[in-house]
Amino acid sequence: MRPLILIIFLLSLAGCSSQPATGERSASEILPDLGPAPELTNTVWINTDTPLRLADLRGKVVLHEMRNFGCINCRNVIPSLIEWHEKYSPEGLVIIGNHYPEFDRESVLANLQQAVVELEIPYAVAEDNLGETWKAYNTRYWPSLYLIDKQGHLRYTHFGEGKYQETEEAIQSLLAEPTE
Repeated sequence: MRPLILIIFLLSLAGCSSQPATGERSASEILPDLGPAPELTNTVWINTDTPLRLADLRGKVVLHEMRNFGCINCRNVIPSLIEWHEKYSPEGLVIIGNHYPEFDRESVLANLQQAVVELEIPYAVAEDNLGETWKAYNTRYWPSLYLIDKQGHLRYTHFGEGKYQETEEAIQSLLAEPTE
């Protein structure tokens, strides 16, 4: 008889859970606030007429990608970035590629411009030859993805390839958050 009482007790606890029945959690539970994102200070940009600043992008979700064009792992992430750009930019997603070179040939602007054309990158790419933005985000790996919410706060990071579904779900969650 006691095991039955224990089962009923456990079932009643599960029914009193504060989580929705589907097990879904809010974006703030899944994507904690990691603090204000460092402002962009890059002066050389490709695929945009003016330098982008996070302060000017309030109300938008920003996916900031740290990369270099010679990195094969970075190149493998590009198809997903392009897909997300096409799918979510009408909803308020802004993708920014931050190019921090590893080798001398990658620091030549003409080479970066050529790579952007060859890779058919439609979103803004910033040249970061001195690594100022790279360092401001304490980046250590190519590629690194940072999701910034509508208020300019870091909410999600991912280093390397993979976790595409998880990253897309984070984008969707942040886009669904209200603009304050």
